[in-house]
Amino acid sequence: MNGRRQIDRLSNPWLHTCILSPIKKTKVGRMMQLLYHRPICINSHGCNKNRNSAFFMSAFLSEQEYTDPVSCRLVFFTEGETKMMKHGVVVFATLCTVLSTVTAKEPSAVLELSSSPEPAGRIDQLVFKRLEKMKIQPVLCSDEVFIRRVYLDVIGKLPTAKEALRFLDKPESPTKRSELIDELLERDEFADYWAMKWGDVLRIKAEFPINLWPNAAQAYHHWVRKSIADNKPYDRFVREMLTASGSNFRIGPVNYYRAMQNKTPKGIAATTALTFMGARAESWPTNQLDNMALFFSQVGYKPTSEWKEESVFWDPLGTAADKANSAPGKDVITTSTTGAVAQVSATSGGPVATAFPDGKNILLSPDRDPREVFADWLIAPENPWFSRCIVNRVWAWLLGRGIIHEPDDIRKDNPPSNPELLAWLEKEFSGHQYDLKYLYRLILNSKTYQLSSVSSSGNPDAAAQFASYPLRRLEAEVLIDAINDITGSFDLYTSAIPEPFTYIPKGQSAVSIADGSITSPFLALFGRSARATGMLDERDNNTTPPQRLHMLNSGHIQKKLENGPKIKELTSEKLSPDKIVENLYLTILSRRPTEEEKKTVLAYGNSGTPKKPLPVIKSGITEKQKQAIQQQRKTADQERQNNWIDIVWALINSPEFLYRH
Repeated sequence: MNGRRQIDRLSNPWLHTCILSPIKKTKVGRMMQLLYHRPICINSHGCNKNRNSAFFMSAFLSEQEYTDPVSCRLVFFTEGETKMMKHGVVVFATLCTVLSTVTAKEPSAVLELSSSPEPAGRIDQLVFKRLEKMKIQPVLCSDEVFIRRVYLDVIGKLPTAKEALRFLDKPESPTKRSELIDELLERDEFADYWAMKWGDVLRIKAEFPINLWPNAAQAYHHWVRKSIADNKPYDRFVREMLTASGSNFRIGPVNYYRAMQNKTPKGIAATTALTFMGARAESWPTNQLDNMALFFSQVGYKPTSEWKEESVFWDPLGTAADKANSAPGKDVITTSTTGAVAQVSATSGGPVATAFPDGKNILLSPDRDPREVFADWLIAPENPWFSRCIVNRVWAWLLGRGIIHEPDDIRKDNPPSNPELLAWLEKEFSGHQYDLKYLYRLILNSKTYQLSSVSSSGNPDAAAQFASYPLRRLEAEVLIDAINDITGSFDLYTSAIPEPFTYIPKGQSAVSIADGSITSPFLALFGRSARATGMLDERDNNTTPPQRLHMLNSGHIQKKLENGPKIKELTSEKLSPDKIVENLYLTILSRRPTEEEKKTVLAYGNSGTPKKPLPVIKSGITEKQKQAIQQQRKTADQERQNNWIDIVWALINSPEFLYRH
């Protein structure tokens, strides 16, 4: 902290992080004066551009502070703590000026409805009952917040300006929101987005440490996506994976048994417990995991003559371990039928005694694939694990935390925060034939899901009882897709090891990428899941200083803003300034600007407009005069465009854009 000093404090519900680049101090002073309504003196500490040094001002704010009334510290950074920025846009001043207009009085008008919500169904009755005991009055989010939230949560995309206007201008009715939910659940992007989520859980990744191989990763993802698009019942979806046999290149669900680091019977059992039971088997008693491992002790892996192709099959006799049965020129792949477990199944010749994870004993017949026996137990309606795991996982995906938290840590000493709610959801889900879209509708149409993100309670248990919608940073894929949609640009996604099926066409969204090995520096920086274990915490949505620097200082974002055709279209000189401001807010924040915001943005956006009419080129002037006029016009146009780019840059760095809320 040497060389830093506090200069001011802000109270601002939207300000999160801001960084100032090398700029003219007079312009900073003007912008800061507009914010604080008083002159501000900026000292650059002798910044020397020739030595590639820079002056930065930062306000760092933790997520915990952001959820409460905000208090930020503005500090100076010394030359040694800074690096040169490529473009002299006044990002900090613009951000403060634009976002400070959402004052403590205005968020309720923009973010919340004034009326108290009535329970819309059993979910709300069970949640609101607990909130009433805690003396917390729930508040519904506004339509402006709802459309952005439900688009992001259902299809992983922002609504376009036209889509936002169509919904916001639609007359109020009891079915207004439910009709939008139904529409989104039928869109192609729904399958893309939820296939991405399942890709994390199922570890769909071609390279280390999963090593599926690109052909297999594509086949697996295609099957997962099609299952989601077809709304395949969840019990069928899981059973097809657990009982799959055949080629990893041709039978998508076969890759379930390949997309795991530990392919021993115990390794498969532990992965299955985590994926479909939400349990961490390493904490189980040893005999419980050993018994479950017997169901996977006859899984065989055998290579074929095609490069990297592998067959997964029921192998009760352990033939995959015989080198004579391997494909010519191929090494034998390690089979799960190794060690004591395989010895029991191969030598007994009769039924083998084991037990399901719930303790129920069973004799495994040698005439039936034990994977089928386990799958039948798992998906049975009376199973204590199956419905609970997926209901809790979907709830966490939509509301930020599970009724049992963490969603992949279900155990007796980690009880649900609302047992009645979880039990009711389990019963509803199994009673409706494991229909995932029914479950999505049930949750999305609840008033609980539609609550405001502005926390009104200091009760530490409020979050666990879903008193408000939790703030969460957008996933890496969703964030870069949103930026690309806003600017009309695209990113290049590549694999570290170029192989077939790793070429990504220009313009393909990050959300729709099948293979976790195909990535970009942005996706890596912003915490995309490594897809190594299938645990939810592999995806890191916490905000870090390098991420803030990238959004505010990188040439990557700068080029998108300066060269993106969509930005030029949104800020065309053919449009009135008022229309430009409305377009930017609808496109970036999915709402119209408030009057105060419009006034502030127009004051800055129009600051590049010449106060006097520019001279026109007339006949009889010299070539030198003509060139001077052309240059003058070009400079004015560039100044105008830069000002609008500053506004866009500020808006995409606001928590209102970066966070689900």
